[in-house]
Amino acid sequence: MQYLSTRGQAPQRQFTEILLEGLASDGGLYVPEHYPQFSLAALQQMVAMPYAELAYTILSAFAPEIPSDDLAKLVLETYHAGRYPYARESVRAARVAPLTWLEPGRFGILELSNGPTLAFKDMAMQFLGALFEYVLTRSDSYLNILGATSGDTGSAAEHAMRGRARIRVFMLSPAGRMSPFQRAQMYSLLDENIHNIAIQGTFDDAQDVVKALGSDQPFKTQYRLGAVNSINWARIAAQVVYYFAGYFQAVERIGDPVSFAVPSGNFGNILAGHIARMMGLPIAQLVLATNENDVLDEFFRTGVYRPRRSDETFVTSSPSMDISKASNFERFVFDLVGRDPQALTALWRQLSETGAFDLKTTPYWATIGRFGFVSGANTHEGRVATIRSIWTRYRILIDPHTADGVRVAQQVADSRYPIVVLETAQAAKFAETIEEAVGFAPPRPAPFEGIEAAPQRVTELPADVQAVRRYLEAHALGGRG
Repeated sequence: MQYLSTRGQAPQRQFTEILLEGLASDGGLYVPEHYPQFSLAALQQMVAMPYAELAYTILSAFAPEIPSDDLAKLVLETYHAGRYPYARESVRAARVAPLTWLEPGRFGILELSNGPTLAFKDMAMQFLGALFEYVLTRSDSYLNILGATSGDTGSAAEHAMRGRARIRVFMLSPAGRMSPFQRAQMYSLLDENIHNIAIQGTFDDAQDVVKALGSDQPFKTQYRLGAVNSINWARIAAQVVYYFAGYFQAVERIGDPVSFAVPSGNFGNILAGHIARMMGLPIAQLVLATNENDVLDEFFRTGVYRPRRSDETFVTSSPSMDISKASNFERFVFDLVGRDPQALTALWRQLSETGAFDLKTTPYWATIGRFGFVSGANTHEGRVATIRSIWTRYRILIDPHTADGVRVAQQVADSRYPIVVLETAQAAKFAETIEEAVGFAPPRPAPFEGIEAAPQRVTELPADVQAVRRYLEAHALGGRG
């Protein structure tokens, strides 16, 4: 399996070669030369697999160069109940990513937030931490991870990478724009290899800094910069697995279609669903849910992709989706334009020059329906009402992002198909909104009690590439520090 850049100007490489990188050398994103295919007969053989075996089956198709025994060990170490202990009901704790039906056989929530940081990002990040260490040990090398987070990616990455001697993490987050719980999860990690940088701006500002430094090839090479944001292909590949796991729990007969509703800001989570569908998983619809930052919803409704400026990006009660420049969207558009790197590059050039592109009048838009996307946006009032409704009817607390997914699914999904909403995080991470909705603070797992009071360490910097560059030069492995 070879990987190529969406821009078409970078050399093709293998999975382990792109693992430690972010952007390709031409500024594009790596994608597989083709998507592995699973027939209905193959799906029949996978239906009873434990999660780790399912992960092995799917990931080995993306990374055939990793020896089978090594990959099997990595997934067994990552995907077991002990690493995801915070399921809603202890009777289901033995299952990774259990499906909770709200309406049996019709409407359910796939629990993806039972890991160490109570967010779905753990499902891929825990694997990534083990995989990074495996590759770096074999090559006797090191890595400086540079990332940006709007909330949950940062804590999931830091908890997966903390204490790993060959890895140093530099995580940028928007100052004052995460929940107190999210900040505490990150900033209270005092491990020597963890560096939190609060950027004076939005997530998009932080992401722009990361992209600028990642595009500076000499700097990237000198300081061995890597990525854990969803621009890292390995994260997307690992996320594909839980679509298969959710599907197998949702159907009585293999081949029956199921829809997935996905809260989406950076387009990584739902991109994994798009890839699962391209691989042969019978997904009827991919329901994309945004909050008030509705750039992606606007595209799927109108064909216009128009990222907003930082001062146009709203601060909302589903903060992990306060994103107006979706990093992974390029990978989907690459498929939409027939995997033509010249067409893709022309669109991104237009985006850079004019701030938008419009596909509605192009031949590409005529094919959009075959990818199964529908979309909608939600508001704070809608989130609160949905959280309250789900609690009142089912006695289940959902977080604000998952509420976006539930609300949009109720509004736009085709009712002929079962709907599985991907859980984004546990309600405990967003106490203020939960309390507004139901009148009480959400309970927390015991290890997280009082986390906001723990000592915190963070460096605040302006949204300036040079300021972050100087910090990296001083503190990176292989740098002056």
